[in-house]
Amino acid sequence: MYAIKTFDEEHRVLATGDEPELHRLVLAKYQHGEWQFPVVIEEEAAKPWDDAAYLASMKLDPKQGEREDIKAIRQAHKHGKHSLRQIAETTAIEFKRVKDLVHKYSLPLNNGYWRAEKYNNSDEVIAYQTLSRLCERIDAPEFSIRQASMSNGVVNGYYISWVPGLKNKHD
Repeated sequence: MYAIKTFDEEHRVLATGDEPELHRLVLAKYQHGEWQFPVVIEEEAAKPWDDAAYLASMKLDPKQGEREDIKAIRQAHKHGKHSLRQIAETTAIEFKRVKDLVHKYSLPLNNGYWRAEKYNNSDEVIAYQTLSRLCERIDAPEFSIRQASMSNGVVNGYYISWVPGLKNKHD
């Protein structure tokens, strides 16, 4: 047994019967202009259509999209793209998003690192691959660390430097 139901939130049953009979009824009602709304023919025991659940199932999981972007960023880096701009151009991911993901997950994209050596104790050295993590550790703003690294300056009692990594032989 089949039923003609409205295609809205209520899913009202308009008629029941055999499938061929219901097809003829739907065509006749549409041709005569009696029904100007969409209908669906379903088995009578079938559950009503849930538009909200269907649309929710179509949405991309934000974590899944993030994982795919990170995978693309790492792949681009593996293929010799070492700057954020090169990675953004290669992967077709927006530059700001690449920058945010590299920062958020502290992705080690190069072999270089930020180094902070205590002013009066050379045995105390702090090293991180991302500037943001070094900022948090020594409690200093990013711009002052960048500026100090260019002039071998001191920030919060630490000598700051950027130590470039070794390039691969095939680069």
